[in-house]
Amino acid sequence: MEFISAYSIKALSNPGVVSRQLLNPENSESTRVTITEVHLEVGASQPRHTHEASEQIWYATKGSGTLLLADDATMPFKAGDVVRFADKDVHGLLNDGDEEFVYVSVTAPPINFGYAYQK
Repeated sequence: MEFISAYSIKALSNPGVVSRQLLNPENSESTRVTITEVHLEVGASQPRHTHEASEQIWYATKGSGTLLLADDATMPFKAGDVVRFADKDVHGLLNDGDEEFVYVSVTAPPINFGYAYQK
């Protein structure tokens, strides 16, 4: 069993975005998943990107926003929705709602997301 104290959860940030690293290669021996809780302020975005060898599942828990997909496509994404991105699927998110947007992300196999954040 592993127990990860709330006080030991590392937060990574970019302007308007905070990603709480709930379970990742730095705080867990898990070789199967990374779990993050991502908070976007109103107007903040995560630009379109891909993951070469990992799939991601996002579960929106608060707010509403717009998924940024391949070929400049978009799709509404709101609390209660779930979306799955296969390896190499283009994905991103814009919080164009009127409150903070929060989602939980499960990535398999795990990725250490430190490279994508300023601190």
